[in-house]
Amino acid sequence: MSEVPPNVTGLAERRAKARDEHDHAAADALRDEIRTEGWLVRDTADGFELIPSPSFHVWPTVSSLPEGGSPEAGREGAGGEPGASTAPGRVGPAGGDAGDVSTGRDDSADPERVAEAADPGRHPGRLGDLDAERVAETEAAPQQTPEGSELVGRSDDLDGHPERMVSSQLLWDASLSVSRLDETIVPPAGAEEPTAARPTVTVALLVDGHPDELRECVRALVARTEARVLALDLGDVDGAGAVLQELAEEFPRRVEAWHVAETPHWRGGSAGWGESRDKLLRLDTSDVHVVMDTSVILDGDAVTPLVKALDDDVTAAGWKGVDPREGGQGWLEAEPGEVRALLGHLFAVRRDVALAAGGFPAEAGYYRNADLEFSLGLPGTLVALGKDLPVRQERRRRDDGVDPGYRDEESRRNHDRVLKLLRSP
Repeated sequence: MSEVPPNVTGLAERRAKARDEHDHAAADALRDEIRTEGWLVRDTADGFELIPSPSFHVWPTVSSLPEGGSPEAGREGAGGEPGASTAPGRVGPAGGDAGDVSTGRDDSADPERVAEAADPGRHPGRLGDLDAERVAETEAAPQQTPEGSELVGRSDDLDGHPERMVSSQLLWDASLSVSRLDETIVPPAGAEEPTAARPTVTVALLVDGHPDELRECVRALVARTEARVLALDLGDVDGAGAVLQELAEEFPRRVEAWHVAETPHWRGGSAGWGESRDKLLRLDTSDVHVVMDTSVILDGDAVTPLVKALDDDVTAAGWKGVDPREGGQGWLEAEPGEVRALLGHLFAVRRDVALAAGGFPAEAGYYRNADLEFSLGLPGTLVALGKDLPVRQERRRRDDGVDPGYRDEESRRNHDRVLKLLRSP
């Protein structure tokens, strides 16, 4: 690693002091100043760590990630000030603004063209003066037109006025076309039923190290599924963030990478499992959100069966499920079928339902039992597909490097909340 310049170390020490004094504005300003010097500062249990700034954009914290933006939205020169969110707008056919994005209205109509179209004097041979006046009256007070009344004069008023005959026919055809919008459209006999659109699917990965494992996991996803991959790198542990960025550049249409300077809570940092997973859920825009651990490798398309299982009242479908022991003290691995909770190795959930249920538990700093807490908060039916899915997990590596005392304490905290959910009516 490059030697840290003394002035950068001094900035980091001033930032640490500002944080101790709860002067967050000064701490943020100093963090940005450190970044302009080509370094990133990461908070650790012992103080701070300085690392060279990578070539990809790194956001300071999980909470700073802009929902509705892009991973590069906060880069200087690519979206404004560092940390700024650039939400995509609605683009018209020619690449311009298509109107009011917030309401969906198209306000791009030219007022002069509207006025020209409404002025009968500019269109001789189309609408007569009498018909134009009646059209204007109808538009000004449509509620005063009784049901079944004529839109223009009586048929005997049209003799000798061919332009009125044309305008009458035009208005009559228009009235029919409007009224037919309210009719039920019945397809002809023998016509095929329209095919329902396939749901969009995103596989969400939380990256906390193990770069070789990450590479194998993502490559299998790209090769064996059609799902989009959305990954959040926590602190570039062991260079895993750099590997993730390489994969995003290799598969730009399939892999979206986000990076934060925060390291995982279970490795002495401040980025919690629940907060990070919830951010992935909110960054996602697909119909189905797939939670997957990077230690899980696909030997075939295991995503499609999970998505297909989400029918009727099934809210989530996973690889492995569990049921509580009698009295709620502990869990038993369940057989394939309906289960009480799903394990976080691999499962698919309807994204809108997960958001409506409150998302992932923000209190969970560590993953153990937090997946159960999330599952118990979901409405509807949960199912596990079991060993028939073409997946493998050769060795559980999520606990590598985790202090045993921390692991046990955080697992107990999470399970206490799980017990409350099980006992609630």
